[in-house]
Amino acid sequence: MPDNQTLAALFKRIALLLELKGENPYKIRAYRRAAEALTELDVPATVLWEEQRLTEIPGVGDAIAKKIDEYLRTGHLTFLERLEAEVPPSLIELTQLPGLGPKKVRRLWQELGITNLDALEKAAQEGRLRALSGFGPKSEARILEAIHAHRARPQGFLLGQAYPTALHLLEILRALPEIAQAEMAGSVRRGKAMVHDLELLLAAASPTEALQAALNALHAEAEIVVHPDYAEAEIQPPEGLPIHLIAAQPARWGTAWVFSTGSKTHLNALRDLATAQGHNPEAPFPTETAYYAALGLPWIPPELREGQGEIEAAQTKRLPNLITANAIQAELHSHSTWSDGRASIREMAEAALARGLRVLAITDHSQSLGVAHGLTPERLRAQKEEIRAVQAALGNQILLLQGAEVEILADGSLDYPDDVLAELDVVVASLHTSLRQPRERITERLLRAIRNPFVHIIGHPSGRLLPHRAGADLDWEAVLTAAAASGVALEINAHPRRLDLDDEHVRQAIDRGIPLAINTDAHTPTDFDNRFYGVLTARRGWATADHVINTREPKRLLAWLKQKSTKNH
Repeated sequence: MPDNQTLAALFKRIALLLELKGENPYKIRAYRRAAEALTELDVPATVLWEEQRLTEIPGVGDAIAKKIDEYLRTGHLTFLERLEAEVPPSLIELTQLPGLGPKKVRRLWQELGITNLDALEKAAQEGRLRALSGFGPKSEARILEAIHAHRARPQGFLLGQAYPTALHLLEILRALPEIAQAEMAGSVRRGKAMVHDLELLLAAASPTEALQAALNALHAEAEIVVHPDYAEAEIQPPEGLPIHLIAAQPARWGTAWVFSTGSKTHLNALRDLATAQGHNPEAPFPTETAYYAALGLPWIPPELREGQGEIEAAQTKRLPNLITANAIQAELHSHSTWSDGRASIREMAEAALARGLRVLAITDHSQSLGVAHGLTPERLRAQKEEIRAVQAALGNQILLLQGAEVEILADGSLDYPDDVLAELDVVVASLHTSLRQPRERITERLLRAIRNPFVHIIGHPSGRLLPHRAGADLDWEAVLTAAAASGVALEINAHPRRLDLDDEHVRQAIDRGIPLAINTDAHTPTDFDNRFYGVLTARRGWATADHVINTREPKRLLAWLKQKSTKNH
């Protein structure tokens, strides 16, 4: 089913096409408001559709709700198809160029018949744009420069999309007799939240034959480029993730894996070190360990290879013992059907147990987030009885805690009074609304939550949703200072669309002694599997198991939770 971002993109497209057509501004604003509301929405719109509650979304009236319904039922939207027949959809790409808003693009279309990027480029090169008022030689030069930059701009894909794709492709490639070994490389291996392509490294006695076999197995066509030490091929699908295949002989596998993994900054540092030592930086080695050892270094985990001091740390034996996924013993942020989750408490508990977790906190939304069925204090107390019943049924296999994801309101107050917060085992305070407030105001909201002694964890602190919504404009210096003083934990939300905290702020938090919590924010049983992405982000931030409260034995974790709540009382 389409997610919220897909639906939001649909209505942004409608709004832009209407603007290009010259339609009523009121109608255009209505579609933009609906798109913004869908982007900000944390509960899946499909849930509200199934419950016939679409009009509860701000900015979604009956007319737009009917369009969402049509699209979710049929996969098509008649209104959009009719609009695209009237306005060339290729005009949308032109509006992405700096200085070319919808009004100017409409003039280019209606007065010069320009409908796409190629036609615009040709008209600018031939000096035909200056025939329009407001366009001159300088405008044409800027447009040509913008077109070049636009075409060079890489597309981004979520790590959560790229990593499963890589695993699937590796399964296919490893079955080929021409390939001795196949592994992922590039930014996917380094665990970046957003990647631009998928790099896969193959070991083969004949790199060219291996690449041809790989292309055949993947039903793809691409030119094989042969180099002295390796061969490569770029698969560029019309849509989706570009794939870069590299094949090297086993004798230089280690060197090839280091260089295909990157990053550029890390590789430049390795080259400088090798040159200073009188070595060839691209000398062949069969393993990465052997490559680094030749430079007098221990093997450096891929997540650290970003040119952020990892070479110096390796030289002085200060590389951290990075956290691993199997160190996580507790999930402290999950949802059930009591709010916007898709599974019962029993189902979530059994799924957590099946994944080796020893502690599960059910943290459904608080009351003000009505669109997510937030719980009133009365419903919260009723939920506690169900948690107790599930705990009794499962025995001591897993410890169930009752918590809540408590909304940080627009004025910075929390959605439950302190006496209700005091009844909970875990309090996760989160920003979901009014994320575009000015820096001073939204920072103060977050600081008030951080200073509340009943708050254990700040959930997805920036509120970002990749790739479409940037995080709030926070004063991170103030946020980190307050968190260090209060002892609150900052969450690394493991959902691929969040990965929030990001790796940069993870490292800053660690430097200040702030505890971290890696949580999946699970709404379904399979969401627990996103833990992997949160751990990758923690590793990129140089986190060890000691930095993360979820790694603690249940008794130690409970002691921390109780101590945090009573610290300032």
